[in-house]
Amino acid sequence: MRRRLLLLLVCLLAPGGLWAANIGAVLPGAELRGSAVFRFLGVPLYEARLYTPGGQPFDWQQDFALELRYRKGLSQRDLVDSTLVEMDRLGAAPPVRDQLERCFQDVARGDRYLAVTRGADAVRFWRNGVPTCTLAHPRITRDFMAIFLGERTRSRAFTRKLQGL
Repeated sequence: MRRRLLLLLVCLLAPGGLWAANIGAVLPGAELRGSAVFRFLGVPLYEARLYTPGGQPFDWQQDFALELRYRKGLSQRDLVDSTLVEMDRLGAAPPVRDQLERCFQDVARGDRYLAVTRGADAVRFWRNGVPTCTLAHPRITRDFMAIFLGERTRSRAFTRKLQGL
């Protein structure tokens, strides 16, 4: 169960697969702030990249983008289940399952997800450069992105590196 949970967590931020050159089209002025590889039991699950305005330090008050490039295949069910479990663990009010199922699809090695925040209440997703959905829910930016960038992530070292610290 614990392994499955971590696999799901890894898949969650596999939002949209826009290449770095195209991130500026959906988040003008964004520059790479930090990157990190998330591993479970030594196995790399995904590489995450954080883009902030002008590459400035991460700030919840500014829109940002998080890109995940998967190094291992994961099912839609694993992605959705792990997201819901992590949001619950962090005390967040998760969106309903069907919203997440519209956003997340199975991922194979090399697939990319991009998540771009739109204020406090919306996160847009792309998979391999193709828009998949927008999650709109009160506080969804912090509630969802805290899985990767919050104070209580599963790996503080991963989060610090992702934030460029």
